[in-house]
Amino acid sequence: MLCFRYYGTTLAETLLGKALKTMPIPRESYIISTKCGRYGDNDFDFSAERVTRSVDESLARLNLDYLDIILCHDIEYVNLDQIVNETIPALQKLKESGKVRHIGFSGYPLKIFRSVLDRVPKGSVEVILSYCHHSLNDTTLLDLVPYLHEKGVGFISASPLSLGLFSGKGWPEWHFAPPELKAACAKATEVCKAQGKSIRHLALQFALKNPIIPTTLVGMPSVNEVRENVKTAMELQQGASIDEELLQQVEQVLKPVKNLTWLSGLKENN
Repeated sequence: MLCFRYYGTTLAETLLGKALKTMPIPRESYIISTKCGRYGDNDFDFSAERVTRSVDESLARLNLDYLDIILCHDIEYVNLDQIVNETIPALQKLKESGKVRHIGFSGYPLKIFRSVLDRVPKGSVEVILSYCHHSLNDTTLLDLVPYLHEKGVGFISASPLSLGLFSGKGWPEWHFAPPELKAACAKATEVCKAQGKSIRHLALQFALKNPIIPTTLVGMPSVNEVRENVKTAMELQQGASIDEELLQQVEQVLKPVKNLTWLSGLKENN
């Protein structure tokens, strides 16, 4: 389970904590991950004192004694020197105390992963979370995989729907993607609709079918979407195949914007 404090202003952690407290589930039977360092849209604090306090606050809300994974949230918005020299060492102390089992960080620009992993002791960071880099429009995460294997770092690929570009319902007003990418994704959605198919289903299949990607994280704001996503995953496990003809049509539409970065709409300090 991934329950990030930033989303819902700690509501996600609070609700999950209530559920875990009332359900007789053995602690060793599930994995809990949350984040630290980002507390609002523009509220970042990766100081040793704040991330230490953040972990304690998360544990209290979740009614847990330890976190399986703690991720530093969107580190591209701050100076990476602080992450390397202050944040990760502080989290290492929490790991030594037993409050945290594994340490990682997340962000959008792929270059941040090398920038940090090349500067910290091997094994001090064990997992990274990359979003929107293994989806129908962008597969550049695959270029980083050999490097992550070399470093002994596990990875989570998040947002296979590219923050709603392939939701089939449109995307949020704040979406960072450039206009040409949004236009291509809208066209790809219509290609699927014209054949009575779901772009969401196709995008999720595409993300899940690659055995190189160990973990895919997708948002599910409704019970119905949970059921749909679980069904898609189970169908693939049982040997269901992706609609290759439809996939080729969609990929042709997206070809002019393949791997187009969003950095023009994102702040990048490093």
